[in-house]
Amino acid sequence: MLIPFVVFFPFFGAVLTALIGRKNERAGDCLAAAVCAAEFLPAILLLFRGGEFRIGGIMAYGISFTTDGFRCVYAVIAAFMWLFTTLFGLEYFKEEREHLIRWWFFVLLTLGATEGVMLSADLMTTFLFFEILSFTSFTWVIHEETREAISAGYTYLFIAVIGGLVLFMGMLLLKAALGTLSFDLMDTAVRERGITKEVFAGGICVLFGFGAKAGMFPLHIWLPKAHPVAPSPGSALLSGILTKVGIYGILMTTMHVFSKNTGYGMLVLLLGEITMFLGALLALFSVNLKRTLACSSMSQIGFILTGTGMYVLLTAAGSEEGAGTALSGLMLHMVNHSLIKLTLFMAAGAVVMRIHSLTLDEIRGYGRNKPFLKAAFALGALGISGVPLFNGYISKTLLHEGIVEGIHECTAYASLLRVSEWVFLISGGFTFAYMLKLFICLFVEKNSDAVRQKEFDRERRSMNVLSCAVVFGSSLLMIVLGQPAVMKKLAAFMTGSEEISEFSAFAIGNLKGGLISLGIGAAVYLFAVRNIFIRKGSYVNLWPEKLDLEFLVMRPLLVKILPGIFGTVLSVFGENKLLIPLARAAVFLGTFAGRVLADSTDAVILFFRKTIFKERKAAAPKTDLPGFWWTIRESTAETIGLLAQNFSFALLMTCIGILLILGGLVFMMLFHS
Repeated sequence: MLIPFVVFFPFFGAVLTALIGRKNERAGDCLAAAVCAAEFLPAILLLFRGGEFRIGGIMAYGISFTTDGFRCVYAVIAAFMWLFTTLFGLEYFKEEREHLIRWWFFVLLTLGATEGVMLSADLMTTFLFFEILSFTSFTWVIHEETREAISAGYTYLFIAVIGGLVLFMGMLLLKAALGTLSFDLMDTAVRERGITKEVFAGGICVLFGFGAKAGMFPLHIWLPKAHPVAPSPGSALLSGILTKVGIYGILMTTMHVFSKNTGYGMLVLLLGEITMFLGALLALFSVNLKRTLACSSMSQIGFILTGTGMYVLLTAAGSEEGAGTALSGLMLHMVNHSLIKLTLFMAAGAVVMRIHSLTLDEIRGYGRNKPFLKAAFALGALGISGVPLFNGYISKTLLHEGIVEGIHECTAYASLLRVSEWVFLISGGFTFAYMLKLFICLFVEKNSDAVRQKEFDRERRSMNVLSCAVVFGSSLLMIVLGQPAVMKKLAAFMTGSEEISEFSAFAIGNLKGGLISLGIGAAVYLFAVRNIFIRKGSYVNLWPEKLDLEFLVMRPLLVKILPGIFGTVLSVFGENKLLIPLARAAVFLGTFAGRVLADSTDAVILFFRKTIFKERKAAAPKTDLPGFWWTIRESTAETIGLLAQNFSFALLMTCIGILLILGGLVFMMLFHS
């Protein structure tokens, strides 16, 4: 009964918290924390008492759950992170009470959905809970209901919706080609049938769908926008655990379907390298505390994807030891990144609580006399930078060792992997540089405003006792998990293999790789950050605003190009000459439909703006304070305006997703033997 309790208890707790919280808000706060605490112990017991659980009759196939080392560890990590962020949230939301019951309700729903994904035994179960958490976590992003939050929330939702639709298409292809969606049975089916075109196409769709949630390039556009506007407890969960939900789906599909397919491995490796480097570069340019941490999350996801690609290449090359090293590295880095971002985002939340700002110039010097906050942030920064004796060093060293093994074992790709190694080392250096920038800004430098700095110095405490215990206590894990003996046992438990037992974390070769990255980072900070990114004593954002992938590529691509792809695919794959006229018609109709969607909905919006929602000057209130109805009208008008601006794009994203699903169905019916 442990598995159903861990998965479904948070759903029950969410409803109970909402009902009680409507009558007594403080009781709702305490109940939310109690639900997370009650979830934590059963999750720990899963480590010792695993098993399986299945419910039939749902979505035709039923839903099923199982436990192994990796799943159990992440069930515990999810429960741990929810407990700590909820305890921290008791102080964080003490003053900002608006929509708080809604917050706790959707936070607990997302906890149950996350546990459902992490314990899922088949792709259908993963998909079901994956889609639930995509919609429940959307409310985190828009929680503050500012213009920036609404805009970021829609970007997040659009990516989640189209990712889910493409993921569903991939599931259809895999089910038709392999006859099963069970992770365990997929292994046998692939051995019997091989990787056919349908299987590979399904795998690409699954990679796309889960990659959207993970923050993989080029689907990362939601991540740097959502984190800065979400409350800090939500940012910690979005970065630390929800991105890992996407990684879980990619990893399970990779291990059970594509573990020996070099083409798939090279694709994941390439996407991982781009994600890793681009995320680090964006973080280096950022002048916003939480945006920097968000871009850092994107980069660390790239490290994990790089390890996934190397696992496939080494498995295909027959190197069990190398594949085990890469698998251990990526799983350990998932754990490390989750816990590191828990600490860093809660520390950022402590800053936001007091000064309500995120820009580096305004928060500069805030933590100079706050030892616990300084220590917690420093431990998180040391961990994510891969400094020896801290947790990130061991996982990054294993990932680097996996690339080195690949250079020797995968001779056909040796040159490419040497380039990948340097991208890996440089990205690690950028990580150290931007974390050094944040730490020195917050805890070493003084604010340019002397009066503001005196106010910072007079404030000796940034958090209450409970929040301080939560933030500083979580940071101590950076030291505990930095011990090789602990990490070896954890890796062996998660992978079910003892391959890592011979790994020497502090061998000269391994230390050399880590020190090269740290040296690159120190040089980048001294010569680039201090001399280029800081001008006249202020941090400057030098990243061109025009280089926004969403508006530069994504939206134009969806409006002008994708509507015709459906018909083009038919013409390329069509073996029957009768399909050519159909393909041409599809191209024409797809293009025409795209133009209609793009233009007609805008025309409708323009019509409503000029009639029902016509802009007019607001009548001045008769009293000094705005009246109730005047306030309602202003809030409603602003909300409708934000909806209208995104309406046509939302419809277009949904339409494209539906066309992709139909494309998959047509592909199966026409070409599947």
